[in-house]
Amino acid sequence: MESNTRSGGPRSRPSFNRGGRPGFTGGGTYAPRRFGNGGGASRFGGNRGGGNRGGRGGGKTQHIDVSKFINKAVITEEVEHFVPEHKFNDFAIAENLKANIAKKGYVLPTPIQDRAIPHVLRGADVVGIANTGTGKTAAFLIPLIHKILNSPKEQVLVMVPTRELAIQIEDELRGFTPMMGIFSVCCVGGANIVPQIKNLRYHNNFIIGTPGRLKDLIDRKCIDLSKISTVVLDEADRMLDMGFINEVKAMMAKMPKERHTLFFSATMSREIEALIKDFLKEPVTISVKTRDTSKDVHQDVVRVQGGASKLDMLQDLLTKKDEFNKVLIFGRTKHGVEKLSVMLEQRGFKVESIHGDKNHSRRQKALSLFKDNHIQILVATDVAARGLDIAGVSHVINYDIPATYEDYVHRIGRTGRGGKKGTALTFIE
Repeated sequence: MESNTRSGGPRSRPSFNRGGRPGFTGGGTYAPRRFGNGGGASRFGGNRGGGNRGGRGGGKTQHIDVSKFINKAVITEEVEHFVPEHKFNDFAIAENLKANIAKKGYVLPTPIQDRAIPHVLRGADVVGIANTGTGKTAAFLIPLIHKILNSPKEQVLVMVPTRELAIQIEDELRGFTPMMGIFSVCCVGGANIVPQIKNLRYHNNFIIGTPGRLKDLIDRKCIDLSKISTVVLDEADRMLDMGFINEVKAMMAKMPKERHTLFFSATMSREIEALIKDFLKEPVTISVKTRDTSKDVHQDVVRVQGGASKLDMLQDLLTKKDEFNKVLIFGRTKHGVEKLSVMLEQRGFKVESIHGDKNHSRRQKALSLFKDNHIQILVATDVAARGLDIAGVSHVINYDIPATYEDYVHRIGRTGRGGKKGTALTFIE
């Protein structure tokens, strides 16, 4: 997938609360507790678990109020309904692109698509602030594909924080561009660099990659940044958080000053505002962020009672096969994730894991098995918390408390997508 194709025992039982479910608060009364060891909401040392830069390990956590992990999903249909100003067919884009969009079953754009596409089409720099899972990828791909169709020699560079997101973007690109003669290359770490170097010898309309691998290829003179006319920074806040910002700044400095820049982020901070000021020229800012967590995700906690086994409690949940049919479990460390995966497999579950110690092909295989419903459970470090669009995830389980509330938001954003209901459970010891 990575390289470019030129085409297109007896066990203690958990206690039950009012709601009749093991260990749940049921959204009722609970005693808010705080976790962590000082520092309020300050950031902490250590790398993110399983990201391109290794494991976050035992980094300090923020103080996170347990009440933030409890929030009943909205089940009433009387919620505000977004009415887009456009249909995809209304956009001033090529007819063959419209046809491919229709073949994918897209009729009405999401809010970020509805508002961003017209500005990208007219060449404006755009800052898009939107929750995860809102269709940001198509919001920039569709108008940029149209741009390439009008000017085939154009080159677009898409920078993203993780290899999985890069691969996902290229997959979506190919879904929009069959039979169009639009070429792409995916440049990510953890994969063999030789095929990437080979594919970069050809003209690629889209170069999609992670900062570390892109920098390597630029240093090898395989990518000429002076020829990049359009750049997309996707999940910019994540790149900042992962420590990639120096590489990003260095690359941006080598690109033409007169360029088309698109910047997407789930959050807005002083650091992000500074980057926008440095990188973009008179940008149009589009914010469709409504709340931190989706109204479609029922959030609750599972309290591990004294003397109970956390693993046994997890098993009791997961054996409800009709309900827990596609489960993403998050752990803090690479070692912990792999250990949990092995233990669940020994207990008879169909499970795989993804983390930074797994090579690229094994991670992709695990993701593919999960996406295609060949396994019930995927155990992951935070590498999977951002950007990945995995359809039909019924539950996200935080087996380990996330290090920050932001991490929590991005973890649980893997469920409750596309208007479907989902459940997020956080284990509290």
